[in-house]
Amino acid sequence: MTILVVGASGATGRHLVEQLLSQGHNVKVVVRSPEKLPESWRDNEMLEIISASILALGDHEMIGYVQGCDAIASCLGHNITFKGIYGKPRRLVTDVTSRLCDAIKANKPEQKIKYVLMNTTGNRNHDLNEPTSFAEKCVIGLLRLLLPPHVDNEKAADFLRTQIGQNNQFIEWTAVRPDDLINEDEVSDYEIHPSPTRSAIFNAGKVSRINVAHFMADLVGNDDLWQKWKGHMPVFIVQKRCKDDFKHLTILRKGSFMWKY
Repeated sequence: MTILVVGASGATGRHLVEQLLSQGHNVKVVVRSPEKLPESWRDNEMLEIISASILALGDHEMIGYVQGCDAIASCLGHNITFKGIYGKPRRLVTDVTSRLCDAIKANKPEQKIKYVLMNTTGNRNHDLNEPTSFAEKCVIGLLRLLLPPHVDNEKAADFLRTQIGQNNQFIEWTAVRPDDLINEDEVSDYEIHPSPTRSAIFNAGKVSRINVAHFMADLVGNDDLWQKWKGHMPVFIVQKRCKDDFKHLTILRKGSFMWKY
């Protein structure tokens, strides 16, 4: 498979590229500063590095880079700086998602293209009418007023949910919603749920970026897992420890569970 990754220079995006390459996929990345990428990437024949600002690409260029790809994965996010939060582009994730989907449709691929969006557990899936407490609604309302990146994440997922929908001729999608992100060096056990099992505002968990990348890569490469989660917004949470003689729970790539002794 050939996968286009945007946001590849970010902390999660780098892990995603490594996961995809380790699974034997061909990968394209669009980055503004290729000199900041790992040296090993530049000598990898399975990796194509495109030096560009994604929103600065013309429509013809965007269509060309998307052509021949089996999937697109977005790990785009706003830099945690004053300029990154309040400067332009405020709709970075939404605009890139919209333009990439337009490029897919312009190519009219024979098989549907997978679009995997890294989102946030602070964003509710309105297709499932997920419950939200009054206090959470108040805080989320403040986030919408004060933090443009939160609105961007919501609008990007809503674009896929409402504009692409469940029966698009050319595109299938999944929006992955992790809890608060932390750095770890190795993939560990995790759980995936259709909706949050804890408050994203008042009781958020911690999820490693490498685990998020692992799940996104498996979504791209594992058709059984994709069939389970396409058109959904799976919530990525930390693994719950088990009792007695069971050591821990891990997720198989087909989406089922297996006990480890």
